[in-house]
Amino acid sequence: MNLLLADVHRQFGRSSHWLIAQAFLTRKTFRPVATLRACQWLAKRGVAARCFLPFLKIAHRWTANSIASDLSWQTKIGPGFILTHGWCTVISPGAILGSNITVFHGVTIGQGDRISRDGTRSTGFPVIESDVWLGPHSVIVGNITIGRGSRICAGAFVNDDVPAFSMVMGTPATIVKSDCTPDVANKAPMPE
Repeated sequence: MNLLLADVHRQFGRSSHWLIAQAFLTRKTFRPVATLRACQWLAKRGVAARCFLPFLKIAHRWTANSIASDLSWQTKIGPGFILTHGWCTVISPGAILGSNITVFHGVTIGQGDRISRDGTRSTGFPVIESDVWLGPHSVIVGNITIGRGSRICAGAFVNDDVPAFSMVMGTPATIVKSDCTPDVANKAPMPE
């Protein structure tokens, strides 16, 4: 429930159980986040409770499909997650997202494969640290880390690490600003 309260704080700048219900009923991009949290919560419960998990997974798939997004219920996402205009977002189940992440429409966070000269393949998934802003249609792939407080500009293709508090843009992405201020609207308070 604390994760959902943090997620709804990003929507309204405050949180309550009533606001969770209101966001679920009125905000299409909040529904997949809520059902993802519910699936993860139920998966940690006893055997009797987990028998309802397949039904909740179907509900999650329906809410994600309703915004034309692919968001696995198994993706590790910290508190204060927001899909802002989240249409057509793809987030791999292998990705790890920190707290207070902002994701705009068309973002892809996914698997990246590297093939060495001898033909061996290594597969990796991104780690997105806290307070990161992901602009529309940005693509983040591979075994990389996006540093805390960074901004990934619209349309950027990122397949290398990004230092903390950096702004990157372009294809391939290049750092255009260092020591930038994180862009986190309605930052959810984190427990100390």
